[in-house]
Amino acid sequence: MKLINSVGPNPKVVRMFAAELGIELDMQAVDLLAGENRQPEYMALNPSGSTPALILDNGDVIAEITAICEYLDDRQGSTDLIGASPEARAETRMWTRRIDLQIVEPLANGFRSAEGLAMFKDRIRTMPQAADDMKTLAQERLTWLDGLMEGKTFVCGDRFTLADVLLYCFLEFGAQVGQPLNESNANIKAWYDRVAARPSASA
Repeated sequence: MKLINSVGPNPKVVRMFAAELGIELDMQAVDLLAGENRQPEYMALNPSGSTPALILDNGDVIAEITAICEYLDDRQGSTDLIGASPEARAETRMWTRRIDLQIVEPLANGFRSAEGLAMFKDRIRTMPQAADDMKTLAQERLTWLDGLMEGKTFVCGDRFTLADVLLYCFLEFGAQVGQPLNESNANIKAWYDRVAARPSASA
């Protein structure tokens, strides 16, 4: 297998997840800043133009970070990172979906339409007029999640999962692009520090 890698939080999600599984992936770099991922050669590989993408040994390509992570977990025999039972897998997928739609998407789109506008305006649809609202929405939903994290070690209770990896990688990214963690969200701050201490966080 080979991971098409680049800068940014999306590839880090897969790298961190793979590190948690103890999987070492061969990597091939794509220059995201130069727009290499929007050139015909890469678009033929992954029509959405996003990174990362996982090239399997048989030549098939899997894109989208949750699909890649679930594939890697399936190969390992269904670990707690996704869930060892149908109930645990449903819980992980529920929280991963909530975090993706309600926090990750507005955070990332807020960046693309503001600090990242110069890079993205000619590549994808951007909405600079909505950037502040998207950033505010991400912060509001983080505060909502903070209330639900009371007494929890991780998003799914005592189990460290893909939901934690996804949230951590994007909050780390947010702090680098003008959307710092609101430390008054004490439960999220304590959770963030716990995850940052894991060896996989440096993947």
